[in-house]
Formats: sequence, structure tokens, C-alpha cells
Amino acid sequence: MLDENDFRKRAESALGTLKKSLIAAEDSADLEVEDQAGALHISFEDGSRFVISPNAPVRQIWISALATSFKLDWSDTEQDFVLQKTGEKLNPLVARLINQQLGMLGFRYGLRQNLCSRRGRADFRPALGQGEPRL
Repeated sequence: MLDENDFRKRAESALGTLKKSLIAAEDSADLEVEDQAGALHISFEDGSRFVISPNAPVRQIWISALATSFKLDWSDTEQDFVLQKTGEKLNPLVARLINQQLGMLGFRYGLRQNLCSRRGRADFRPALGQGEPRL
């Protein structure tokens, strides 16, 4: 298990990268992102909200979305926060949850562009390292 200082550094980095990608997609994706004391709040036009926050005492990133709680642990193998139940990394998991919320299949993680039009909605493509799975 990570010590608290290492956890905080890794969580801040992971959430910072996610935040930049989400902010880049705000206008076209019908969502709004706010950083509130280190937690990301994603609001949707229908009033729904996701909260993504670090939980230092248990060394996890918690996601509250779609009336469900997701708890991600750091994986030394993956070098990312991972949902143990499914093996999903943080960013692809958030993309899947946003996809479910918006009822579209356009949210993906890619390497070259941040936004592409697809049927009048945004295609969310945060820049990530090579080998990230496409949803």
C-alpha cells in the first residue's frame, strides 16, 4: 500500500490529467467540471452529478456516479488507479460512466485529438499514453 504522501501525489496527478481533459470537452459534451477542494464535480444538463475524489485514509480514489460508488486502488503493475472488480483504469472508467450518463457511444480515449464531432455530440478523447483501451 502507498504511504499517504505517495498516494496524494499520484491522486493529484491522475485527477489533474482527468480534469484538463474534461474541461477541454465541457462545451461540446453537455457537462461542466468544477474542482472543489481537490474533488472533481461533473455536472450534467439534466442536473445529474458525478463526484471524483481522493480518499487518503484508505488510499483510494472514489467515484460517485449513476447512483453507485466506485473505489479505485493504485496498481503498481498498471501505474494507475484501477477498479479491481473490472480492471478498468480511472480515465476509461470515467469515460464509460459519462457515456452511460449521456446515452451515447462517442466518449473514447485516444491519442491524437481531444474532440471530434459525432452525431452532434462530443467525442471525448483525452490525451493518454499509448496502449489505452478504446471504449
